[in-house]
Amino acid sequence: NHQSFFILTGIPGMPEKNLWMALPLCLLYSTTILGNVTILVVIKVEQSLHEPMYYFLAMLAATDLSLSLSSMPTMVSVHWFNWRSITFNVCLIQMFFIHTFGGVESGVLVAMTFDRFVAIRFPLRYATILTHSVISKIAAAVLLRSVVTVLPVPFLTKRLPFCHSNVLSHAYCLHQDAMRLACADTSVNSIYGLLAVILIIVLDALILLGVLDIASQEERLKGLNTCLSHICAVMLFYVPLIGMTLIHGHGKHLSPVIHTFMANIYLLLPPVLNPIVYSVRTKQI
Repeated sequence: NHQSFFILTGIPGMPEKNLWMALPLCLLYSTTILGNVTILVVIKVEQSLHEPMYYFLAMLAATDLSLSLSSMPTMVSVHWFNWRSITFNVCLIQMFFIHTFGGVESGVLVAMTFDRFVAIRFPLRYATILTHSVISKIAAAVLLRSVVTVLPVPFLTKRLPFCHSNVLSHAYCLHQDAMRLACADTSVNSIYGLLAVILIIVLDALILLGVLDIASQEERLKGLNTCLSHICAVMLFYVPLIGMTLIHGHGKHLSPVIHTFMANIYLLLPPVLNPIVYSVRTKQI
């Protein structure tokens, strides 16, 4: 028996249609859209910013914007209008976009690390190594990898029967959350989900560490100075993500508020703070 719809949940213990929740959300989404659109416009208009580093920053801004817009419709509908039901297929589409752009963000952060590494290690050959063609190929590879990895997830979820509860634990659809409600063996979904995380997140984290490892002590210090904003962005993305993954896997005894809080931080914080971090640290912008 398939559920034709799911019920989304706001913050546990708070009334759904809550002004105190609606206002910060409105502020967060406005700041995200304004900040990231500003970065995209500035990079497009300002000729001096037509360099590899800023192209990658534009990719990050576009990804942050997409990630925010993936969760925004249901977040706003739950907290502003108390519309909590979402059809099964719309839930699968949202799940696909949220997980895909999460993967793209991870890939873009690695590409930005590679860019800084080349700039510090091979300053004279920087422009010849990172040509427009190479940057386009990196962008296409990052997007394609994420799409191909996440694409099976909605189909694997669609084949599951849902006959118990249809109440999700967030105001948007995530794979681990929907899978939890199935009344059948979900080991294929669990294994594939784990493989996807290893293929994207773990691999990227290892590349990041590897790049830092290759750099010499002096390069690392110089790198830390020029890459401080980038390190902040990496921490902003990976720390909540790892926290959310651990809580989903091992935090059954924790309060639902903590689950919601971690998932919301993972989705809402990087897109808001990345433009601020880069604008403050990057004089040209």
